[in-house]
Amino acid sequence: MKADGLTLVTLDTEEGRLVLGIDEARAPLTAANFLAYVDGGHLRAATIYRIVTLANQTAGTLHPIEVIQFGSPGPGEERAPPLPPVPHEPTSSSGLRHRNGTLSLARKAPGSGGHGFFICIGDQPELDEGGRRNPDGAGFAAFGQVVDGMETLLRLHGRAEAAEYMQAPIRIFGIQRSPAA
Repeated sequence: MKADGLTLVTLDTEEGRLVLGIDEARAPLTAANFLAYVDGGHLRAATIYRIVTLANQTAGTLHPIEVIQFGSPGPGEERAPPLPPVPHEPTSSSGLRHRNGTLSLARKAPGSGGHGFFICIGDQPELDEGGRRNPDGAGFAAFGQVVDGMETLLRLHGRAEAAEYMQAPIRIFGIQRSPAA
């Protein structure tokens, strides 16, 4: 199903459902990567394994953020990602920004992302290209947004632990493209 040009994906968690709008037009490489993970069933056993809040970041973090991160494989899993990383699509080329509810691709270096995804809690301009969260300044590749379920997102955020990487990850029960209306 498409709404306002976005491909819709439902994500069911222990705290409820999120509907994600994937922007294939403005971030085609990153969107295609995410949809390949969804369509290939690679996120069926995924967890929300990281919830970053202002309270649980390392003391002295210069550019704090708030995000909920999920994917597969998660940290500590002894298996390789099922798909190769994708080229980096900076926010300067997509025109998308890291605002409240934005869906983006986690990465270490530009072009190394592929199997980890995060959703912004509040506006996060330090994650855009030119932002200072990463020393390389390349930012992260935004490619979608929460179009329904912000109350679920806030409940998930409320389950943050004392450390950003969770001791008790939150289960994802299912993720799939939304059926056509």
